Amino acid sequence: MSYTLMIVGMALATLVCKASFFLLGSRVVFPSLLREALEFVPVTVLTAIIVPLVVAPEGALDLSWHNPQLIATLAAIGIAATARQPLLTIIGGLGVFFVWRFVALG
Repeated sequence: MSYTLMIVGMALATLVCKASFFLLGSRVVFPSLLREALEFVPVTVLTAIIVPLVVAPEGALDLSWHNPQLIATLAAIGIAATARQPLLTIIGGLGVFFVWRFVALG
């Protein structure tokens, strides 16, 4: 199959999915259970992206102290749980990551 045809097909599928919400508008009403379930999609997708990058940065499971992504993530979780300030969490997590990577691991 041609890559161009495949890309055009994916673009059309995406266009139809996104345009349907604009064209149908408020005429389509989702059940409340489905609306509540859809609220969890962003958190679920973000978790599915981040967890493999943290626990297997080189493609193999690495739960040791040699994994700076894991140490920084644990630090960021601790900061977020105590401070509840996103900017402080980002700065703290990045700070721990770089310090751990360049100072502790050489």
